[in-house]
Amino acid sequence: MAVIAVTKERRAGETRVAATPETVKKLIAAGWSVVVEAGAGTDSACLDADYAAAGATVEKTLKATLAKADLLFKVRAPEAEEIAGLKSGAMLAATLNPYQDKTTLEALAKAGVSAFAMEFVPRITRAQVMDVLSSQANLGGYRAVIEGAEAFGKALPMMMTAAGTIAAAKVFIMGVGVAGLQAIATARRLGAVVTATDVRPATKEQVESLGAKFLAVEDEEFKNAQTAGGYAKEMSAEYQAKQAELVSGHIAKQDIVITTALIPGRPAPRLVTAAQVASMKAGSVIVDLAVEQGGNVEGAKLGETAISANGVKILGISNLPGRIATDASALYARNLMAFAGLLLDKEGALNPDYEDEILKAALVTKGGAVVHPQLVG
Repeated sequence: MAVIAVTKERRAGETRVAATPETVKKLIAAGWSVVVEAGAGTDSACLDADYAAAGATVEKTLKATLAKADLLFKVRAPEAEEIAGLKSGAMLAATLNPYQDKTTLEALAKAGVSAFAMEFVPRITRAQVMDVLSSQANLGGYRAVIEGAEAFGKALPMMMTAAGTIAAAKVFIMGVGVAGLQAIATARRLGAVVTATDVRPATKEQVESLGAKFLAVEDEEFKNAQTAGGYAKEMSAEYQAKQAELVSGHIAKQDIVITTALIPGRPAPRLVTAAQVASMKAGSVIVDLAVEQGGNVEGAKLGETAISANGVKILGISNLPGRIATDASALYARNLMAFAGLLLDKEGALNPDYEDEILKAALVTKGGAVVHPQLVG
C-alpha cells in the first residue's frame, strides 16, 4: 500500500495544510496509507485527533513522518530538511513556485524526487477539480475585499439615516480572473459600486453578469489578448499606455482598488503607477494581490501596508488564502486528493502514467533532473 505523508508547512506565514481529515478518510478508502506530522493542521482547525479518527497515523517527528513516504503532500515547496528525509524515487505534489524557486527544484532533482508543480496542472475540463490556482485565487479575491474594506475605514454600502446619507464606496477591480471575479461578487454583495477592467475580451460579459461595469480600451489588440489556456497575454507598451490613460481618470475617483493581474513565468505587470496613486483621495485603499510576484502597484511592499505621501494605503498582504486557512486547506486538499488518483493504476498500485496529459504538464523533476520544458535551458 502506497504511503502519503503530510508534514507541517515550514515556510514563514503559511497557515494552510495539504490534507484534511475529510480527504484523509477518502484517500485511505481509495487505497492509500496516510501519515501526518503532529500539529500539521493546527492553524487550519484540523486537529491530530481528527486525523487519527479518519484513519491516519500521526507521527511526532518529521523523520518518522517521511520514513516510508511514497508521496509527499505540501502546500508550499518543502524545506531542505524535508527533502533530505525523502527516499530516492519518492514523489511530491505541491505549489512549487517553479519559475522563481529554481534552487528547490534542483535540490529535489538531486534527491531523486519526482516532483509535480500543482501550478502547472493544465486548465482542461478533466483537471478542473485539481486546479489549485483557481481554488486558492477564489478565496484570495474574497479576502482582498474584506481586507480592503477593513483598511478603508468607511462603510461600503449606501446608508440612508436620519443624520444624513452615506454614499456607496467605489471599488475598482483590475484583472478579472478567478480572484477578480470573486472580488467583484464580494464587493457587490457588500453594497459597493463596482467597476472592473481586464485585457481579455471574454471577461466583459462576466463582469457585467455580476452587476459591475467594464472599462477597457477595446481595440484589435484587446480582441486578441488571451492565450488558448485562458491566461492574459502581456500587452504591448502602446496598449498599456492607452489603457493607463483611460483608467487614470477612473482611479482618481475610486475608494478601493484591487489589482489581481499575473502572467505565468513573468513578473507581475505594472497596473498602477505612483502618479495614479497620487491622484487618489486620502484614505483610499489599494490591495495588490500580485505583490508576491513583484506587484501590480508602484510602491507596494510585500508583507507591509505602505502609505503614500497623499495618504493612500497600499496593502501588500502575502498569502491571502492563508487568512482563511480552514476553507483554503479544505479546497486545496481536495485538489491534491483528485490529483493523487492519477498516480494509481487500475489495481491500486502506485504506477503513474507519465504520458497522461495532466501528469506530463505538472511534472518538473524526475530521474535526477529538472525535466519540464519551460524550466530547462
